[in-house]
Amino acid sequence: MTAQTTERITDHVAAEDITLQGVLEALADPVRRSIVRQLAGSERDMACGTFDINVTRATSTHHFKVLRRAGIIWQHYTGTVKLNSLRRDDLERAFPGLLDAIIDAANHEAAEERAPAS
Repeated sequence: MTAQTTERITDHVAAEDITLQGVLEALADPVRRSIVRQLAGSERDMACGTFDINVTRATSTHHFKVLRRAGIIWQHYTGTVKLNSLRRDDLERAFPGLLDAIIDAANHEAAEERAPAS
């Protein structure tokens, strides 16, 4: 199936082409799990520059591209701002419960990182 497109972003994978292998590989990276966790906790789409990730702009661009091509996020422009949203419905249809389990684990992981060492 051909990928869906927006005006300037042409490589969104079609919902029926999202694979478990691709999703798991994309989410193996802690920075990408953090992006997904932050999106899940947001009530609205988030601009690329608003995420709390400690990487260069070029590296963050790479992480967003991996998530987009795996079918985990949807990106679109509003003016000159690139916004991101989770493809929650597509992922839930393809792999019921997987996204919520990953978000729960990422939240747990983030809480452990913030906890003071004893």
